[in-house]
Formats: sequence, structure tokens, C-alpha cells
Amino acid sequence: MLTEVHVPEDVPAAVSLVAAGATIIGGGTSLMPRLNDYASPPTELVSLRRAGLTGVHVGGDTVTIGAMTTLAQIEHDPRLAFLNPVVRSIASVPVRTLATVGGNLFARQPHGDLAVALVALGARAVLAGEGASELPLTRPGLVTAITVRIPEEGTFKYLKAARRRWNSASLVTVAATIHEASGEVTIALGGVSDRVVRAHAAEAVLRGRPLTEETVEAAARAELAHLTPADDAYASAWYRKRVFPVHLRRALLGR
Repeated sequence: MLTEVHVPEDVPAAVSLVAAGATIIGGGTSLMPRLNDYASPPTELVSLRRAGLTGVHVGGDTVTIGAMTTLAQIEHDPRLAFLNPVVRSIASVPVRTLATVGGNLFARQPHGDLAVALVALGARAVLAGEGASELPLTRPGLVTAITVRIPEEGTFKYLKAARRRWNSASLVTVAATIHEASGEVTIALGGVSDRVVRAHAAEAVLRGRPLTEETVEAAARAELAHLTPADDAYASAWYRKRVFPVHLRRALLGR
């Protein structure tokens, strides 16, 4: 039950309200359906829309994105073209005009595809009063911004498999940053656990080796044992594990 909505003018005021027990709301695309559809305890919300957390700043090869920046703003910012395939795979146009970068970090799987991409890109979340933290976040907090380096051309790969092309949750989401010259590999997955996960087993197989059908197949086999997908309205756990090797190959090799 929603009892009150606070709209503080700055971050310190928001932090104080959260410390008193209120719940943070960004765009509300994940939180409000839960409050509206299910019985819930009395809940006070803290809206961050006036807290000065919107905007994109580019300095050199590093981008800082305010936590209240919407997915639509990212989609239409030419400086963030490397994220276009990601945000355009999420929900619908009306939802993207509301959904925020910060909120996506806490979206329940099989949602939260931007968070999958940000993990693969090595992004960090700036938390109020706590400095920067690696993604995925393992604890709640008031995220004020995301920092991420613009990837070198051709190093970032992304694929989302879904029942429908538009406005559908993930069956399997794969995001990866691969530097073939140095052999460094970072892979993040969505839809295969209750949270965004790093594919450490697959990374270990691919690190320092060329991307081929054989190496990617071996990486998929290594990672399968660590996947813990759930049955839901979109797919069964069995199906997600069954198609994971296919989508890993398509994401990394493009075929």
C-alpha cells in the first residue's frame, strides 16, 4: 500500500528519507506494478526526479550517466551509440521514456538487460556516500551515476533472445567485451539466474584463445554447469539452458 511520495530536491535529503525507511523510485516501471498488483506493507516512496541525477557527461573515453537518465535519453544520444542495440532491445518506446539507468540495475531477472551490458563493459556504479562499486551490485543503495568507458570499435558484443522482438523479457541475454589482441574477455549473462551474472567459466576458456566455433562451444559447455535459470511465463529453465550455447555462439561469432 502506497502511503506517501517524497520528492527531495537533492541527494542528501533523499539519503535521509531512505535511512528513515522510504523506498527509492526511479521511473517506476518495475516498482509500481508490484505495488499495484500485490498486497504490500505500507510504503513511502522517494522520487529522485528532482535530485539532479539526470544527464550524460563524456570526458575522453569515459562516460558518466546520471542514475535518473532514461533509456530513451541514452537511445537518442549519439555519443552513446554503442548502447543503442541494448536499449532498443528493452521494453517499448513508452516504457523507455520512463525507465532509468539506475533502476535497471535493480530490475528483477529476466529483465535488466542494460545492467547485463554494463557489467560486460566493466561499468561502475557511484553510490551516495560510498564511492564507486563494481557491477553487478550485491546490496541496495542510492545510485547517483554510472561510469563506463567507451569500448573500442568491434570489441563490444550484445544479443538478447526473446519471444518477441519488441517488449518482451529475456530468454537469454549475452553481453561481452572481447579484446582479441590482448586475450581479455568479459562476459555477462541475463535470463539464466535470479540476477545478472558474470560468466567466469566461459571467460576462462576463451581467455587468450581465438574466437572459433570450437572455443565458443567449449566455453558454453563450461558455463552450463553454473547456470541457475528459473521456470517462468517466458520459458522453462530447461529451455533456457538448452538454447544458451546457441545464443552465446550467435553473440560472440555473429552466426
